Amino acid sequence: MSAYSREELESAFRDYQAEVDRIAGSGDWARFADLFTADATYVEHAYGSFSGREAIRDWITSTMTAFPGREMPHFPITWHLVDEERGRIVCDVYNQLHDPGDGQDHGASNITILTYAGDGLWSCEEDIYNPATFLRAVTRWCRVAQQHDRMTPEADAWMEMFGGR
Repeated sequence: MSAYSREELESAFRDYQAEVDRIAGSGDWARFADLFTADATYVEHAYGSFSGREAIRDWITSTMTAFPGREMPHFPITWHLVDEERGRIVCDVYNQLHDPGDGQDHGASNITILTYAGDGLWSCEEDIYNPATFLRAVTRWCRVAQQHDRMTPEADAWMEMFGGR
């Protein structure tokens, strides 16, 4: 049995979501690492595993301040489960891209497993997703952005490398 009540887990998760929303709005991704314990682990299936808050900070800052990360202003949670026994939250995170000009929703989901450590901090995050799904979503976004004259040089370079141009 976990040392944390359902109420504490739910409250910590609400705080996590609110802080991620503030961080995404400000672009100050270095603060994201402060949601974790000093010895936390972050498992990201396409990028690898990161051990420690500072490794998480380095990775998240470089990833979310470059294309396509910088085009993701919101990460709404579509559903979540509370695993009281293990002190975990399992959720579906929608990685939403800015509107490229067509007014449609662009993005892709991942399953995130958060392990709570107490005092509002998390000891582990694991993001599980299909990288090919993200590749297709970003490629679609770029094609629409091109049609609406909203491509940035960075997005154009990404398309050259990954988008099949």
